[in-house]
Amino acid sequence: MSMIDWLRKAEAHEDRLEPGPDTMEGRVIEALRTVYDPEIPVNIYDLGLVYALSVDEAAGKVGIRMTLTAPGCPVAQTFPGVVESAVMEVGGVDEVEVELIWDPPWSRERMSEAARLELGLL
Repeated sequence: MSMIDWLRKAEAHEDRLEPGPDTMEGRVIEALRTVYDPEIPVNIYDLGLVYALSVDEAAGKVGIRMTLTAPGCPVAQTFPGVVESAVMEVGGVDEVEVELIWDPPWSRERMSEAARLELGLL
């Protein structure tokens, strides 16, 4: 999958219906919502830091492509491990790969409406 395809998938993220909590993808999203950015009091999923999520329920594999709010973020070395640990707690998940990417850079436009409301940006 090309970078453009990944970006299109990420842009479509907010427009699609979220999977239900009875699916592995839904449970992974709920786990991602328990992980908060260390500088902004919003979870990483609603903050828009997760660019792509792939879930292979049959194999128990989860792939996450994500970014941080800034490349110089002091937790850049440890944060992928925090995300991996949270997702590994989901029943049925046996393997998690977290890829930290910097292109495209994160911006406020990636935030969900709920996150913008929580931060008083609406």
